[in-house]
Amino acid sequence: MTVVDLSELSAALPPRSPIVGLDLGTRTIGVAVSDASLMVGSPVATIQRRKFTTDVEQLFELMRSRGAAGLVIGLPVNMDGTEGPRCQSARAFARHLLRLRDLPIAFWDERLSTVAVNRVLIDEADRSRARRAELVDSMAAAWILQGALDRIRAGGFEGNRPSA
Repeated sequence: MTVVDLSELSAALPPRSPIVGLDLGTRTIGVAVSDASLMVGSPVATIQRRKFTTDVEQLFELMRSRGAAGLVIGLPVNMDGTEGPRCQSARAFARHLLRLRDLPIAFWDERLSTVAVNRVLIDEADRSRARRAELVDSMAAAWILQGALDRIRAGGFEGNRPSA
């Protein structure tokens, strides 16, 4: 498999297979998973980054336990639409994953996902700073995944289509 356009992701999956969403940070990887009908993305874990092989072993185990067969990776596009070093890092992560496992991967423009999640946690959930730090990565992954799922269901791919 290879990196696919978001419009092709669900067709590349086995029937009723969940998708995992990732928010790649420098120290952590936020992980979310969808339901089998690809309707709802929910936060599930935060992986503390150590070494690539260790990190992906945890990711693959999580995918196996949830029956997930594809990935949506947040692509940290700059506010002006350009791609910087963080986008290159996300794309490299996907390339390295594909060397280890054959699975469909799509990217989703994640601009402001962490900001939005922090706002929700502060304003609506009134979480302490320490508790927000525990939740923000997996919730940002859920935000990314939910945006991708909504777009897949709507079938409107003109707006948020980072190229492979």
